[in-house]
Amino acid sequence: MKSLKDVISTDSHRYDSLTQRCLTFLRCLPIAELRRLEMVTDTVHRQVEKGAKNAQISYVRAFQELRRQIKSELVPDGLAATPPLQRRSMAAAEFRSFFLPGQKTERHLPTADSRPDPAVHRGWRSRAIRIRSLLALLVIVPSVVAAWGVSTVLPYHGASLLEKLLVIVSGILFAWVSVGFWVALIGTLTLFRGRCHCLADATLPGSSGEIAPECRTALLFPICGEDMRRVSAGIFAVYQSLKKTGQIDRFDFFLLSDSRDPDAWVNEEVFWRQLSQDLGDPGNIFYRRRRLNLKRKSGNIADFCRRFGAGYRYMVVFDADSVMSGQTLVRMVELMEMHDHVGILQTPPAVIGRETLIARMQQFASRAYGPIYAAGLHSVQQGDGSFWGHNAILRVAPFMKYCGLPRLSGKAPWGGDILSHDFVESALMRRAGWSIWLVYDLGGSYEEPPPTLLDELSRDRRWCSGNLQHFRLLFARGFSGAHRWLFLNGIMSYLSAALWFLLLILSSLTVMIQAFTPPEYFSQGRSLFPQWPVWDPLGPAILLAITAILLFLPKLLAFLVIIRQRRTNEYGGVAGMLASLLLEMFLSACLAPIRMFFHSRFVVMVLLRRKSGWNPQNRDDAGTPWREAARCHLSSTLVALIWGAVMLPLNQTFFYWLCPVLLPLLFSIPISVVTSRRSWGRNVRKLRLFLVPEEVAPPAELVTMVNKQWDLGMAITPLRLHATDGFVRAVLNPQINQLHRRLRGRMSRLKIPAEKRFMLMRKALNCGPDGLSLADKKRILQDNLLLWMLHKWVWALPEGENAQKWFGRYTQRMM
Repeated sequence: MKSLKDVISTDSHRYDSLTQRCLTFLRCLPIAELRRLEMVTDTVHRQVEKGAKNAQISYVRAFQELRRQIKSELVPDGLAATPPLQRRSMAAAEFRSFFLPGQKTERHLPTADSRPDPAVHRGWRSRAIRIRSLLALLVIVPSVVAAWGVSTVLPYHGASLLEKLLVIVSGILFAWVSVGFWVALIGTLTLFRGRCHCLADATLPGSSGEIAPECRTALLFPICGEDMRRVSAGIFAVYQSLKKTGQIDRFDFFLLSDSRDPDAWVNEEVFWRQLSQDLGDPGNIFYRRRRLNLKRKSGNIADFCRRFGAGYRYMVVFDADSVMSGQTLVRMVELMEMHDHVGILQTPPAVIGRETLIARMQQFASRAYGPIYAAGLHSVQQGDGSFWGHNAILRVAPFMKYCGLPRLSGKAPWGGDILSHDFVESALMRRAGWSIWLVYDLGGSYEEPPPTLLDELSRDRRWCSGNLQHFRLLFARGFSGAHRWLFLNGIMSYLSAALWFLLLILSSLTVMIQAFTPPEYFSQGRSLFPQWPVWDPLGPAILLAITAILLFLPKLLAFLVIIRQRRTNEYGGVAGMLASLLLEMFLSACLAPIRMFFHSRFVVMVLLRRKSGWNPQNRDDAGTPWREAARCHLSSTLVALIWGAVMLPLNQTFFYWLCPVLLPLLFSIPISVVTSRRSWGRNVRKLRLFLVPEEVAPPAELVTMVNKQWDLGMAITPLRLHATDGFVRAVLNPQINQLHRRLRGRMSRLKIPAEKRFMLMRKALNCGPDGLSLADKKRILQDNLLLWMLHKWVWALPEGENAQKWFGRYTQRMM
């Protein structure tokens, strides 16, 4: 058989470009090479015989002929993007504050016939009350003593206003640090005991091992401009793992898109279709993109519930980077079936999958220290647990009835949409009488950390705005005391940084006042003896030592737990884990002042009513450029430089005390860059540091995900288009064009005048994709008629400037 090149050379040179265009078009379709050759040869020879003088007419006629021949190749596959609608209402809950009487908002509160019998909660509630009372005693009493101790070491023993503020802030911070310490200690005792008796313990004996046919579960993957290779690989791994359990037919997968970018929109449709094909077109993987992006992720979940929630008993919420094993998913459904009073089961996801230095440090810390904190939280919270927004299973019916989120009065960031929706949804579920449990000993749940310090801080800025918004809900009626504490805990996660910064500022101001003002030996009242302003150097050292014990002892306890469980080999051996522990402590001490500075700034921005934004999270291990690091950390570097320059001549002793804070701030630029480098992370791994169990013995689902992601990254798309060129792919690729128009369905045609439609198409043909705005691209993608017309006329463009704008940089490798 002649080669393709020989056959083309026998055709008229006048139609060379037309031949190449036809071949490029057919490469988008699953047609055999021989059939492709026949179709092109026949089409070109027909145009030669007709001998059209106008090149435009030749192209139009050629592609009309080609489309007639390949009509059978473009028959829709019939795969449904969504299941049949089962609409149900999901009313927003309403909050009534203790300080706003007279608001009639009780109609959404649960009634006796719509929630579990309160008697089922009595056992765990009595245990929770005892342990919470003990925890409160262990936190409050030492904090009061610590505050008194701070007052004793101050020059005037807390007599001045500045010193009073120092004492109060010190006491609050000591209490905050103490909570983490005692929770970790309780968790350590729980793990040493081997098992904590609870109603939703993962170690309880299983049921029949077969999920009932009517018990259907939806697996939800909310996405917004995500890397679809990673998302598709994760879904593929979860599907294959579930398939091994033999109960895949009890689960449906939903890709719920909030993407607004036209390229991301088309890209998601393509990867959804490719995923279905790779899995053999199973028919239980669905895709839906919302037209109106209301309330972000919580609104996306609520939209699913209103449309399809009535068809499912449970739903499991994932993040774009989440993966869960099939056994874990089946076990969670079984636990929910065994305990019909449980509304939410939350798993503690293991942090894995990154190679930068800071990400590897976070992965090690999560896997090494996470179990004792998870066990401690479980023991303290019991059935008053929290929902973390992902890697959890929820009972759909009560969630729809009680957990709809309203818009808060006022403007963002204090009002508007509720940002950190997960804590609020768990509080509403508990208010309705359903319990929420953290299943601390259930594995097989994974997520990925931010790859760089700047990515982590960008995420923290969003979380800070959402958590501080919970001030509005602290005194809402009906919430349990445990969930009020969870709201306060989320607030303090960021407010504590501002308080720490305030403590340092107040201490510095005290030093400055002592340096520039003469001491006051006698108070304004009568006094026989002078009041000597004396600093006690031993007192601060003792307080610092106690604080260090509270911060670092839980890490040593986690080390002892792993040794007792004989799992040190999973972390690089005893010596490797001990070295990792010390290195993690050092890096954490370097990063803590930087996080303090930025978290304090975030708190101030929220107080000034500045919005934080909500951009997609970076899922790539690309390091931080020096210029970007300098731009973001220049302010902290200057603050440290000026702060140190002022304190050094005033009080050298105090300056040395400040050095552990000032030095990391001063070198924040290189710290941010170095910790973002994959090379540093890989070198640390070669030394067997920061190893985690998932690297020593990778689970099957993670291996499947990594392999699939690699395959998707190496795949060559038709026309050699980049995976991010979604809009151009929808215009040029006939299969993608048809897929997009089919998924649009009845919502396919905008109500715009024909003249405007014609003007937009002419603009697209003349200016190319780079000359179109995002709004123009959205209009084209939303109008099936316009998209189809543009597809036909772009392929019919004769060689020239306009054709080069559409085909030049995309198909040059194929020509």
